[in-house]
Amino acid sequence: MKPYFILRNFSKPFKAFLFAFLFVLSVGYFTGLFFVAQTDSNKPAGIVENYNGNENSEEISVMKFKKGEREMLTIIHTHVLSIGFIFALLGILVWGTQIPTKWKTFLTIEPFFSVIVTFGGIYLIWLEYTLMAYFVMFSGILMTLSFVAGVVVVCVDLIKSPIETL
Repeated sequence: MKPYFILRNFSKPFKAFLFAFLFVLSVGYFTGLFFVAQTDSNKPAGIVENYNGNENSEEISVMKFKKGEREMLTIIHTHVLSIGFIFALLGILVWGTQIPTKWKTFLTIEPFFSVIVTFGGIYLIWLEYTLMAYFVMFSGILMTLSFVAGVVVVCVDLIKSPIETL
């Protein structure tokens, strides 16, 4: 069976649309990462502090309070849905590339595990299981690497010339 969904065979205007989509998606994704860096959540202690507050600390520059349950549920709900949707769309495009199937499978399924570990871990941190911060960091890094790899793989295939299929 020959594949019918091959990105490199799309028309130039549709490829331009996909490039624009991936560019905007990447700007949004990395803006979120810059926000994480602004909240000092790129370190285990910063992750814990961001959700559990720091009002008991003596030397702080910015006072943070423990987030409420409603706020936590809103954060988790919106992030799991939106990031899940981002990876679903990116995954569809990855399946249109010509990389080996095992890489397609990894790049399209792993991010969903990372989303659950990251945001489930954040909820557990909020419940005072602070060691989860290391899992949250690891899964967040893996999720970001999967995102970057997926975007690069798709863009590389979009640049390639069309091939003949029957």
